[in-house]
Formats: sequence, C-alpha cells, structure tokens
Amino acid sequence: MGILFGEPKSRLFARGRLKEGQMNRTEKAYAAYLERQKSEGHVAAFWFESIKLKIADHACFYTPDFLVLRPDGSLELHEVKGSPRIFLDDAKVKTKSAATQYPFKVFVVYPEKRAGWKVEEY
Repeated sequence: MGILFGEPKSRLFARGRLKEGQMNRTEKAYAAYLERQKSEGHVAAFWFESIKLKIADHACFYTPDFLVLRPDGSLELHEVKGSPRIFLDDAKVKTKSAATQYPFKVFVVYPEKRAGWKVEEY
C-alpha cells in the first residue's frame, strides 16, 4: 500500500511524539534484534538515546537512537526509521553531519518487509 495522490504528507508520520527515552514499535523491534546480536556475541552492549551530539552552533543537536558497542571496542550510531520515505532531509543532514564530524560509524536501519533489517552506512 503506497501513498495515494493527494494524500496528506502528515500520514507518513507517527500520530504523536513519544516522551524522551521511550521507544516506538520499530525501535523496540530493533532493540530486540540488538539483544539477539548481543547473545550471539556480535554486539557487546547497546544503549537507547544515550548521547547527544552537537552538530552546529546555536542549539543544533543530534541524538541517535542507539549507541552500539562492538566486541572489538568500536562504537557505532544506529538511527532506526520505519521506512526510507520518512527519513527526511533534516534528519539526513544531521546524520551525515554526525558521520563526518565524529569518530563513529553511522548506520540508518529500516525493517525489511518479511524479516531482518536493511542497513545503510553514512
């Protein structure tokens, strides 16, 4: 089911913002995936909305959905989106800025239709 011609853009968004620190359904599913990855030894630890990065002067910040620690000690930022259609320009700019300004690998992940996750590195 796609977007119909003339359908309001607001239909792409969640009905309401959750309180800071609360996961939406897609983030909960990704946290469960990370927990499985942790039990298999692919992830050492992960945290939800645990860091806030300054992207530009005058109160421009980026809070990634997950900070992921790999067993080799490397840290990654994972941004979870329900669909590439809702990864809008302002979020893309912040994600790309974080990837170039900070020493983290940055990934945007989307749920696959049947199972698993599509991963894009920035």
